[in-house]
Amino acid sequence: MKYLPLVWRNLMRKKIRTTLTLLSIFVAFVLYGLLTALKVAFGSGIDITGADRLVMLNRVSIIQPLPLAYKGRIEAVEGVVRVSPGNWFGGIYQEPRNQFNQFAVDPEAYLAMYPEFILPEEQKEAWFKNRTGVIVGRATAERFGWQVGDRIPLQGTIYRPRDGSNWEFTIEGIYDGANQATDDTLMLLHHDYLEEATGRPGQAGMYIIQIAEPQQAAAIAERIDDLFRNSPAETKTSTEKAFIQAFANQTGNIALIVTSIIAVVFFTLLMVAGNTLAQSVRERVGELAVLKTLGFSDGLVMALVLVESLLLAAAGGLSGLLLIFWATRSEEVSLLGPLEPILPTLYMPADALLLGIAMVVGLGLVTGAVPAFQAMRLKIVDALGRA
Repeated sequence: MKYLPLVWRNLMRKKIRTTLTLLSIFVAFVLYGLLTALKVAFGSGIDITGADRLVMLNRVSIIQPLPLAYKGRIEAVEGVVRVSPGNWFGGIYQEPRNQFNQFAVDPEAYLAMYPEFILPEEQKEAWFKNRTGVIVGRATAERFGWQVGDRIPLQGTIYRPRDGSNWEFTIEGIYDGANQATDDTLMLLHHDYLEEATGRPGQAGMYIIQIAEPQQAAAIAERIDDLFRNSPAETKTSTEKAFIQAFANQTGNIALIVTSIIAVVFFTLLMVAGNTLAQSVRERVGELAVLKTLGFSDGLVMALVLVESLLLAAAGGLSGLLLIFWATRSEEVSLLGPLEPILPTLYMPADALLLGIAMVVGLGLVTGAVPAFQAMRLKIVDALGRA
């Protein structure tokens, strides 16, 4: 600790250069934090999907409906526990920018399949009994200031009541997610009420299927699809994880993109910080020689240069990492603005923070290794002559 003032003075001898280097490291690790958060957001749900859930779609296209009559036949398949139809609702609250995720489902079956949606028992029962009732996630309720019992109007973009008016629903419950990765932006409504109010009965956009044995998922999916082969609406059934992964991949291989960008940024940062430190050591050859003359050992001089490099990396890198780690968890900060409803689970996971800290240490050691080794091998006579 007694040598820290010396290290600090060395860093501050060229304040503008040190400040610019710190800023470059800070921005690089802010970018790293944002990219890892976006990676989580784009892959939201993939890592926490239920292994016991399947998703069945029309084989032709996701926008093509399936007959509601399929539900009973699916339930009869060996290994199937329960089934819920699902329809994307697509309503708008007050104005077009207020869009969020809404699905029409079978309430009892759906909540039984998704135990990660935490809802008080009395609110759950109230929703089951009220066909015009809905439940909403905590994030959406807080976004619009909704409370249990509120009546909310929605403008239909896909479905409209037969009389052409707007929809009106009663909030019967507000659910919380079991963990941070759970999507708490949804609104769930009764599928049978949607059919009745639109006058378009007998259709489902998809089916969510719970199975008894996850290890039999492929076999059960094949048996289900065999039921409807050569029918007017053939089906394609996959695990929920595969369905979400395929949906996410439509935007590209996010993991590869993020990894590539981080690699380029980190390599550039190595060049910038390494050059800065090497130049700093070259400028102080005479001072390092004096230190050795005063009795500083080669190892101590090497350690001082390494500490200088580590301190520079830590000051810029840790501040960037901690800023993003806090910002993605703070309810007072919106990093995405209007895009937040589309990517509701934007957060920097703890393992990404730990990896970032390891990268900070690695950056400090790698950029400081060559200058520190050169400082250790410095000969006093040669150094004084060059100085």
